[in-house]
Amino acid sequence: MELQLALFCDDAQETPDGKLDVKGVFHDLFAPGFPALQERMVLILVLDWGKNDRGQYNLKAELVAPDGSVVLTVDGHSDVGPQPDGGPPARTRLVMPLEKAVFPKPGRYHLRVMVKGKRFKGPSLHLVEMEPPVGEAGKD
Repeated sequence: MELQLALFCDDAQETPDGKLDVKGVFHDLFAPGFPALQERMVLILVLDWGKNDRGQYNLKAELVAPDGSVVLTVDGHSDVGPQPDGGPPARTRLVMPLEKAVFPKPGRYHLRVMVKGKRFKGPSLHLVEMEPPVGEAGKD
């Protein structure tokens, strides 16, 4: 089993011909203060399964804060069936919209994916506090 792709983006969908159409991939988010709210983002995970993988497998993705705490968890499973010889591997594509994600503090967050007892480190999101506009500093 291999983690082929893991990313955060604005939107994604599978096309009728089996492609994954991804829009607005990002690695940084800017916020005026913390805790910060991201109204919407999409998590993409693509897993290729091994020839001997069959059955139902649990998977978990956790977004881990700079202090090591988990701020968001996605739990699920995938049903893996046999694939014909010479064809592509069995594949799981997770396109998961995430609504109202809260980031408690600035810093580097990273995605941790667990499947079949293995841990994979996914992409990082860097949360950055924006500087107040000129003339706004110190106003209450």
